[in-house]
Amino acid sequence: MPGPTPVSPPRSFLHIVQSCDDIRVADERQDGAAGLVLWHLFPPPTSPVVGLLRLEIVNQLREEAQSSDCSSQPVWFFGQDCTTGREWVSFADGISTPSARSRVMKDLCERWRDSGFWPEEISPRKWRNELYPVYRNPFGPRDYPGHAAEDVHGDTLNYAFQMERSATGLFGVAVYGVHMTVYEEVPAEDGKRTTYEIWVPRRAATKQTWPGYLDNSVAGGIEVGLAVFDCVMKEAMEEASIPEDIVRRYAQSTGTVSNFLRTSSGWLQPELGFVYDLCLPPNSGVKLKPLDGEAESFELLPLGKVIEHMRAGMFVYSSAIVLVDFMVRKGIITPENESGYQEIVARLHERFNYDIQASCVTHGAMKSATA
Repeated sequence: MPGPTPVSPPRSFLHIVQSCDDIRVADERQDGAAGLVLWHLFPPPTSPVVGLLRLEIVNQLREEAQSSDCSSQPVWFFGQDCTTGREWVSFADGISTPSARSRVMKDLCERWRDSGFWPEEISPRKWRNELYPVYRNPFGPRDYPGHAAEDVHGDTLNYAFQMERSATGLFGVAVYGVHMTVYEEVPAEDGKRTTYEIWVPRRAATKQTWPGYLDNSVAGGIEVGLAVFDCVMKEAMEEASIPEDIVRRYAQSTGTVSNFLRTSSGWLQPELGFVYDLCLPPNSGVKLKPLDGEAESFELLPLGKVIEHMRAGMFVYSSAIVLVDFMVRKGIITPENESGYQEIVARLHERFNYDIQASCVTHGAMKSATA
């Protein structure tokens, strides 16, 4: 069965967080061979940056633009900062509404899928057929207006467009998900403190990503138009058979985690997760079990065993950092027992550096050309 191989020596908590937050954009852009190109929503200088593109993506966009019918409306705008020489890409001037951008991305992603481009990300086997929202500010309002009214507010919302989930890594756009740790409190033998047992699933061997790895109790991506807590309830039932009334009664929002990950194929994936805790009361009778086949099994594990598996690299990276966050909040990881405490806490809340990269571009003069 596919799955993780335990690593040796065991990873520290800081290493666990670094494994899921391993991109430093400024460092990447200093390497000319692996440089990243800013993806603007529309031509700078006032445009937000919505993604970061590897050069092979930019080259493909440029090739398609140059080979398109000259009578057709331009789709992409290619520019360069006259001061730094850094390239940037944006939608062309005429692609100026959310629905227009969504159509462009739908056509492009499906065309690349059918042409066999980047099969490790968007082959038919990897295709998710789920739409994810893209926002101007990844930390701003989640103000998607609805499937039937994408342009009802013109182009004034934080919502910018939607695109196929499996292609988000190709474009370096931020994606959103929910994570809920379901646990039980267990009095310690000394009676002076509480320890925890956590429900841990093993992902099915048929999963498109991370097959066979251990995961957070409940986790899932937030599709376009789905509210955060609605996503929690949906995933809790579908993945773990947790009744809606239990989730509504006991689930508590505890914040967010955010990280900037380089995938195993080298693609960039900024991620923001909405974090929830669900502490089951004594004798609740609730036992997590698979329902939709996403998980192979569930096991209620003592926290010490969970930590052992985390340090051995047995967890999905994004789920491991949620458990690190849980232990920080519960006072298990502290400044007194963890030398990397400050960096751990800071890197659990990565800002993606989009704003820094945008300022690098807008401080210079622009030259641009449609294609």
